[in-house]
Amino acid sequence: MRTFVCGAAMWGVECPQRPSRVAGVTMAGFRVRDLDALRMVPHPAVTLLLEFGAGSPVLDCAAGRQQRGSMVAGPGFGSGGAVRAWGENVECVQVRVSPVIARAVLGASPADLDGAVVSLGDLWGREASRIREQLGHVSSWQDRFALTDALLARRHEAGPPVDPEVAWAWHLIIGSHGLVRVDGLAAEVGWSRKRLWSRFRSQLGLPPKRAVKLARFDHAAHRLVAGDGAAQVAADAGYADQSHLHRDVMAFTGATPSTVAGELFLAVDDIAWPSRGTLAQPHVSRDLRLGRRQR
Repeated sequence: MRTFVCGAAMWGVECPQRPSRVAGVTMAGFRVRDLDALRMVPHPAVTLLLEFGAGSPVLDCAAGRQQRGSMVAGPGFGSGGAVRAWGENVECVQVRVSPVIARAVLGASPADLDGAVVSLGDLWGREASRIREQLGHVSSWQDRFALTDALLARRHEAGPPVDPEVAWAWHLIIGSHGLVRVDGLAAEVGWSRKRLWSRFRSQLGLPPKRAVKLARFDHAAHRLVAGDGAAQVAADAGYADQSHLHRDVMAFTGATPSTVAGELFLAVDDIAWPSRGTLAQPHVSRDLRLGRRQR
């Protein structure tokens, strides 16, 4: 287990030795003695938190609402910067799930989360308790990753897929870091704008325009953490100017770009998610990819 140190924060971080058998899933393990008011920064994936330690993570959400224990949050959760995580003696496996496969894995559409966080027990019932017990009974992080992966693979195989056109539109957005024309997505997959917008929102949990903004923000935020200047990030990430970047970062995090550059939630990514959380994309048929693009 590697140690992540940033200021007064010190976390234990573990990564799987092999990729998930489910394309669209990445994992990391965390052991944190004292988690102190960590700002949750929006991310373009569904976040699944499986806790099993003596302590318990706590999320302070809007309107004074709290969520404890294992939980799941939709893509873009934490927008506005109002969500803080804290706790003592926290041990957990954190899973990032592509929205393209989230409906199958969760047993519910990301749209049902409505940008909020819910208890995993509300979605999985007794299975949430069983995986917590199993994770706590093994001492190896690699065994914990294997247990989690087996569970996710089983649920994924039994769950319903999203429309391939919706999956392809999502891949275009994520693959370009949000540098794609929203109005061109429908033409890209051969659907009407109304049909794509409706299916995309109902199956992935956010509309295409929001997905584009979130993907662009996520890329820009990691560039800021890497030490790139705001002006260069704005130019490279597709913002009209530095003021546009500033407004977008404020809208997603409630903080300035200079503050976001030091956020622990993002800084730990280089250790926990060496590819910065990039998800191997679930398969989309070659016929759809080539056929639509040749029109």
